[in-house]
Amino acid sequence: MLRLIAWDFDGVLNANIRDGRFIWADTFEADLGVSLESFTGYVFASHRFREVLVGARDLGDLLEAWVADAGLSLTAAEVMEYWFRKDSHPDAQLLALSQRLAQRQVIATNNEAHRAAYIWGEMGYSARMEQIFAAGPMGVKKPDTVFFEEITEWAGCAPSEALLVDDHPPNVEAAKGLGWETFYFNDETRGGLEARLRALGAL
Repeated sequence: MLRLIAWDFDGVLNANIRDGRFIWADTFEADLGVSLESFTGYVFASHRFREVLVGARDLGDLLEAWVADAGLSLTAAEVMEYWFRKDSHPDAQLLALSQRLAQRQVIATNNEAHRAAYIWGEMGYSARMEQIFAAGPMGVKKPDTVFFEEITEWAGCAPSEALLVDDHPPNVEAAKGLGWETFYFNDETRGGLEARLRALGAL
């Protein structure tokens, strides 16, 4: 019997990826007056963001360093708020589907602590889900098996009683290897999610 549904966030509950790109970046240069390459090169193209994701480094500190390097008049907090706001695209179809489910539901995401708090608070997911499991606060990210083990331990359920809906194949394979039910979500498979939930007795 299915007791728990763990939803990935970006690319699943949050429809912020189109044609393989994060759409927040589309108007970055026009909005902030600085090159996107400057931002992505400093923030993402190094070990820095890997440390941020698992809580070994604070995103605010990283953005402060980039703001200083880029010579922006904006503060790190303003850049973070802009980024998070532009990256907020709740998937109305999936949210409507989630409201039809009686099972416990959580978010399982590779986000750092600031964005996890934004998702939970500013985006209102605390009213929709029971808990958010995020890489930053947990200190571990998918597809590490510890990530999934912490979720089932918290829920008090067996892996076979949990379903992961995720758009990253390594995460799906890791959960499946632990005995979870899984659904690989993308534009092509989206239409089969209801049938999968129905087959598992969730609908």
